[in-house]
Amino acid sequence: MAFDLNQWYPGNVAFPSPRPASPAFVFERLPALKFTHPLPYGAIVHDDGVQFVVMSRSATAMRVLLYNDVADPDPYEIIDFDRDLNRWGDIWSVFVSGMIPGQLYHFQADGPWQPEVGHRFDGRARLVDPYAKALAGCFLPATDGIIRPPKCVVIDDEFDWKGDRHLRRDLSETIIYETHVRGYTKSRSSKVRHPGTYLGLIEKIPYLRSLGVTAVELMPVHEFPMKDCLGQTLERPNFWGYDPMAFFAPHRGYAVSDEPGAQVREFKEMVLAMHQAGIEVILDVVFNHTCEGNEHGPTVSFKGLENQVYYMLESGGKYYRNYSGCGNTVNGNHPIVREMIFNCLRHWVHNYHIDGFRFDLASILSRDREGNLVANPPVIESIAEDPLLADTKIIAEAWDAAGGYQVGHFGCLRWAEWNGRYRDDVRKFWRGDPGMTGALATRLAGSSDLYEPGGRRPLNSINFITSHDGFSMSDLVSYNEKHNEANMEGSRDGDNNNASCNYGCEGPTRIRAVGAVRRRQIRNFFATLLLSQGVPMIVAGDEFRRTQCGNNNAYCQDNPISWIDWRLLKKNRGLVRFVQSLIAFRKAQRNVRQPKFLTGRPVRDGGLPDVSWYGPAGGPVDWSAKSRSLTCVLAATPEMPGTRGPEYHLMMLCHGGPDQQEFVIPPAVQNLPWRKFIETDAKEPNDIFPALDGPGLPKSRRLLLPGHAMVCYVAPDWD
Repeated sequence: MAFDLNQWYPGNVAFPSPRPASPAFVFERLPALKFTHPLPYGAIVHDDGVQFVVMSRSATAMRVLLYNDVADPDPYEIIDFDRDLNRWGDIWSVFVSGMIPGQLYHFQADGPWQPEVGHRFDGRARLVDPYAKALAGCFLPATDGIIRPPKCVVIDDEFDWKGDRHLRRDLSETIIYETHVRGYTKSRSSKVRHPGTYLGLIEKIPYLRSLGVTAVELMPVHEFPMKDCLGQTLERPNFWGYDPMAFFAPHRGYAVSDEPGAQVREFKEMVLAMHQAGIEVILDVVFNHTCEGNEHGPTVSFKGLENQVYYMLESGGKYYRNYSGCGNTVNGNHPIVREMIFNCLRHWVHNYHIDGFRFDLASILSRDREGNLVANPPVIESIAEDPLLADTKIIAEAWDAAGGYQVGHFGCLRWAEWNGRYRDDVRKFWRGDPGMTGALATRLAGSSDLYEPGGRRPLNSINFITSHDGFSMSDLVSYNEKHNEANMEGSRDGDNNNASCNYGCEGPTRIRAVGAVRRRQIRNFFATLLLSQGVPMIVAGDEFRRTQCGNNNAYCQDNPISWIDWRLLKKNRGLVRFVQSLIAFRKAQRNVRQPKFLTGRPVRDGGLPDVSWYGPAGGPVDWSAKSRSLTCVLAATPEMPGTRGPEYHLMMLCHGGPDQQEFVIPPAVQNLPWRKFIETDAKEPNDIFPALDGPGLPKSRRLLLPGHAMVCYVAPDWD
C-alpha cells in the first residue's frame, strides 16, 4: 500500500508535488583562496553552489544524501566526501556546484559500532545536520529498520528586516509574558486566521499591546518531533517541545505554509511584527538534552556523528548520564559542543533578531564533562561575555533534575534567574502558612538573601507565581492535588509540592464563598508579582483565568487542556483590567523596579525611608511563626530628569491568614494624603483605581481586612 505522508503530518496538510530530478551536480576541488577554509558548519549557500560542513572525529566515511521531495524514502543522489580532499582534521567539507536553496538533504556516516565504548555509528542511518537551519516533512516509516527523520533544508538567510533592530529594553522596564506558539491561538475561540502558528501569534499582538507586556517568552520553537517519531504517531504528543532535534531550525509545525523552509520566513515575520509593536522576543532554549534519548533511543543526528562528544556518558561509554530526567545529557562544556551552543545563540540573534534566551535546566551547563558542578563553567561564562550577545537578555532556570540547584548564584552577574524561591514563598504566604511573613517581605524587596551576597541586583530575579510547568494561576487556587490522569502515567508525573489550595471544594464550584476567596487570591498574586522588586513574568492566559483542569504537567496535551480558551477573556474582563492597570502602574513608578536593593534609609534628607515595614497594629513587625500580616511602605523615588509623570508613595497591607485582621495605619505615615489604589476583596471596578482616584483613608485610620486579602494606597510625593 502506498504510504500517505499526510496521515503523519499535523493538520493533514497537502505537500507539493515532487520536483523533477535535478541534473547531476559538478563536484570539484575549488580554488584554494575561496574554499580551503572548512567553516562555518552546516549547509552554506554561495553564489555558485552550496558547501556542506559537518564535524565527526571518529567517522571513517561521510556522505550527503540528496532528496527531491519530503516524502521520498531514499535519496536520488549520494555525494561521498573524499577523505583526502574533503577532510580537515575532524571537519568534513564538500562543495556542490549549481545547488540552490531549498535542496533537501541528510548526512550519513560510517564508523565503528561499539556502544560499550560510546561509538554508535550506523552507516544506514539518515542523520539530521546539527546545524540544519530548517527541517521539512516528518519521520517516515522505518519498516526496513532504517530511521528516516525529517529532511534538512538548505536555507538562504536573506530577509527584508525593514531596518529592524533589537529593542534593547532594560530589565527594569521588562514585563515577560510566557506563552506557547501553538497553544496560544490553536483554539477556535482565538478567532485568528492562522490558529496555532507564528502568523497566528501576530494576530494577537494588539491584545498583547493592550495588556502592556514588553516581552514574549516563547516555549521551545527549535525543531522537535511533536506528533510523529520513527514513522509512528505518538500516543502522547510532545506538545511543549522540550525534546530538541535541531537547535538552529524553527519548528516546522508552527508554519502556515508546508513549503520546505517556509517556517524560517514566517518566524522572521513574527519577530519583525513583535518589534514593530515594541515587544521583545525571548526564546526558551533546551541545551540540556535531545530527542535521541538513552542507549535505547533512536539515532537521529548527534549519536550517529560523534556520540562521545555530544553527550555525557557513564564510565565505559555504553550508558548515558541523565541529569535532565529525559534520558541523556548534552555535553555542554565539551569545546565542540560549547562552540555549537555559541553558534546557535549567535544564529538566532543575528538571523532572527531574537532579544534574549531562557535556558531550560541551565544548571546542566554548569557541569563539567564528568558531570560535576564547577565554578565559572566555560560555557556559562562565555555566553555572558560573548560580544554578539551583549545586548541580549540571558535567563537561567538555575536547577536541573539531579540536584543542581543554583538559584542566587548561577554563573556571573549578567545572568538573570527564574526565582523558584519567590514562587514558593509567595504562594505559601497567601495560602496562610505560618512563618512566611519575613519571606514575603524578602521577596517583595527583591530577594536580597539570594542575590546581594554575590554582588547581584534585584533585576537578577525573574519573579513568577506560575510558569508553564505546574498549575495555572486559576488552578493554583482551585485544586489541592494535581489531576494528571490525561497524561496516562497514573498521575505519577508532575510536582506533588504545589503550595496550592482549593479553599473548600476541589475544582470548579458554584459555592459563592469559595469563588470569592479564589477571586481574591488571584488578585493578591498579581498585585504581589507586579509590585515586587525584580522582573515579573506572567503566564499567558492567567490574566483571564485559563485552566488546565488541574493538570500540572500538560507537556503532552495538544488539546483544550493546553489551548487557551479566549472566551474566558470576556468572562473575566474585570481581572484583565486589574492586570492591565497594575502593569501600567509598574511602568510609571520607579519605586517598584529599583536597580539596587532597598536599604531602609531615607531617599532624601527628612524624607521617608525607601522601604519601611510594620505589623498590622502599626508598630514593629512580628516576624515570628504566628504572624501572617504585614504592611510595607515604599517611598516615592526622587524625581529625575527625563522621568515620566508623578511618583507616588505606595503602602501595601497584606494579610495571608484565613480570618479577619484589623490594620492600623502606621503613625509615621498616617498624615500623608493616601488614596486607595487596590482592594482585592472589592467588586469590580472598585478592586483597582487610577492613581489618586480612589477613596481616602477612613478617619479612624483603621482597616478591617477579610482573610487572604490585600489593600494598597498611594500618596503623591510633595517633597
